[in-house]
Amino acid sequence: MLPATTQLEHYDVHKSYGHLYVLANNPAITPVGESLPNSEVFRRLAARMGFDEPCFRDTDEDICRTALQSNSPHMKGIEWDDVKQAGWRRLAVPERFAPFAKGGFPTPSGKCEFYSDLLEQQGVDPLPFFNPPAESVQSNAGLATKYPLAFLSPPARNFLNSSFANLKRFRDLEGEPRLELHSADAAARGIADGDRVRVFNDRGSFMLKARVNDKPRTGVVVAPSVCWKKHSPDGGNANNVTSQRTGDLGGGATYYDCLVEVERVEHAA
Repeated sequence: MLPATTQLEHYDVHKSYGHLYVLANNPAITPVGESLPNSEVFRRLAARMGFDEPCFRDTDEDICRTALQSNSPHMKGIEWDDVKQAGWRRLAVPERFAPFAKGGFPTPSGKCEFYSDLLEQQGVDPLPFFNPPAESVQSNAGLATKYPLAFLSPPARNFLNSSFANLKRFRDLEGEPRLELHSADAAARGIADGDRVRVFNDRGSFMLKARVNDKPRTGVVVAPSVCWKKHSPDGGNANNVTSQRTGDLGGGATYYDCLVEVERVEHAA
């Protein structure tokens, strides 16, 4: 893996996301060691591969200038040099900004649509609907006879998904990978707090330590994630059992649509 610079070491633009400002990410320090911005890696690769398009000669600040070029009236007067100097610029919008107060939704009708012709054209129900999970006790009783537990893998407190899980100090804070489960589910499987257990389904399995704490409700197990496989007890993690299916709208991941079974592997010492 090439050592990429962090946010503290390179130029970037942060667009407005839930707020009304454009921000300049000015480097606070020079790149550490041999690290390079991803953009510089792309430039060097392009040069070695013989690509000579003008974009591969753009500097990082050129890229920032291009990123701020927009025909939107909200971006009027906002240019990179000013944003870089000030650190931020407010979008060109009124002080009290309610963009849809008078309609103007980005739909064919310009209205907030409860019936969507665009969805209908994609073969999706044009009205609001409930699409049941692919894997749940209610929607897939056959699968639930083999794997009766709903499996959740929310981000661990001391990691950012998989980021920082490679650093020992954060792994020490987080502790050994664990599976939280209700005492009723644990008792039904002969599992005690601290036992090593295996979580499994048809896709795979992985091992971790049981924490019988009644935090999840019955029928649900929770594995704060995600520990890197090379730091896991058996080289596995939550990705071993989660599906690669995508959601019906937007194509997002279906991490929490997952049934598993749990068995004791080893009693606590």
